Amino acid sequence: MDPATAARRFADTWQHGWTHHDADAIVTLYTADAEHTSMPFRPPHRGRAAIADYIRWSFEGETVQRVTFAQPLVDGDRAAIEFRVHALDERGTPVTLAGCVFAQFDADGLAVRTRDYWHTTEGHL
Repeated sequence: MDPATAARRFADTWQHGWTHHDADAIVTLYTADAEHTSMPFRPPHRGRAAIADYIRWSFEGETVQRVTFAQPLVDGDRAAIEFRVHALDERGTPVTLAGCVFAQFDADGLAVRTRDYWHTTEGHL
């Protein structure tokens, strides 16, 4: 699969999966031995099971109102994709999470390595 198609599928699946808290759909985007790093100083999550655990943990206590992923920027087998999430936290407070994910794809269009950076603020921006 060409990287542009893989990146668009990645963004679309994450957008739908995050909106519906469907971690199972999201982890199908990754190779069995993929590595994901969330934020620069956290230890990486290695393998589909660890990535799924991280995604499920991330969704806990969150009520999603809207998720958007931008058009991926693709260079070779890598893509950068901005995202924004409007949600309610566990206290019912509106929050906005904005960030960017960087993904590297294999020849089958699966993510072998991803990392993201994000920030949250109260309110919907």
